[in-house]
Amino acid sequence: MSLRRFVRLAAHTQLLPVLESGEETLVGGQAVIEGVMMRAPHSYCVSVRKPNGEIVSEEHPLPRVSEKYPIFKLPILRGVGTLGQAMYLGVKALKFSATAAAEEEGAEKGATAEIPSWMMALNMVFSVGFFILLYKLVPLYLTTLLAKVYPVLNGRIPFNLTDGAIRIAIFLGFLYMISRWKEIRRVFEYHGAEHKVVFNFESGKPVTVDNAQRFTTLHPRCGTSFLLVVMVLSTVVYTFLPVDTFLAKFLCRVALIPVVAGLSYELIRFAAKRRSGLMAALTTPGLWLQKITTKPPSDTQTEVAIHALDGAMKLEKTQGGELVIA
Repeated sequence: MSLRRFVRLAAHTQLLPVLESGEETLVGGQAVIEGVMMRAPHSYCVSVRKPNGEIVSEEHPLPRVSEKYPIFKLPILRGVGTLGQAMYLGVKALKFSATAAAEEEGAEKGATAEIPSWMMALNMVFSVGFFILLYKLVPLYLTTLLAKVYPVLNGRIPFNLTDGAIRIAIFLGFLYMISRWKEIRRVFEYHGAEHKVVFNFESGKPVTVDNAQRFTTLHPRCGTSFLLVVMVLSTVVYTFLPVDTFLAKFLCRVALIPVVAGLSYELIRFAAKRRSGLMAALTTPGLWLQKITTKPPSDTQTEVAIHALDGAMKLEKTQGGELVIA
């Protein structure tokens, strides 16, 4: 396996939380390499356009994590379970899309295009480590250095506000830089296609390319909005931690990742049902940020998203699932 393929996969894996919708009771999806994964409450389908223009799909039943494990019906825990399942599903969809996109190249070279499981596992370990380094260790380290120069930052509130500002700046800088990569821009176009098709479906109008293209690419349940809420909420949570040493702060930040994710999930879930007033104000910055992570899709990209939705819906009917539309 080439280093280029590994780096490519790592970049896409880092974007999984940005591209996915984790709400388990709603129709949602995720952009992948040259395609879209759509999920319903009890099923999912990932559709990818191969280099030769053919659309290939893979669909499977998908039980709700809260139905399989009742403990994940509890607040906070339901967010952890749903997001964990979404990440697992996202990796599977990414592997399928990467394999489909590489089939033609592999055939030309007489090599297999299949992405081995060990490579995906190594990629996940690398991506988690990179996430912790970039968004936990680096902001904390830089803030600690600044606090030595400016003692006023040693208070918990100014320290964590600075830490949070650096974290958000790194996040925005990372998104901007990676968005300039041509391949990632295409993923962002498929991300826009996914949002348009979901909006089309939720409107009750027939899901067609023409109808979908009339909708916006900015969706309140997007993972981009979720991650921004995580960044802000983590700043608040860290302020209440009764720890002072660098190591203790770092370990607490890592240990509290599931808690912050669960709390953020609850806030986004609440805001999605109340799209006015204070809740709208809280989620608006996330919608602005989607101007980077979503791009207007072509009709052919929108067609792929519709193909994925149709596959998920057909399988959903056989599962007897009830669709709950926001």
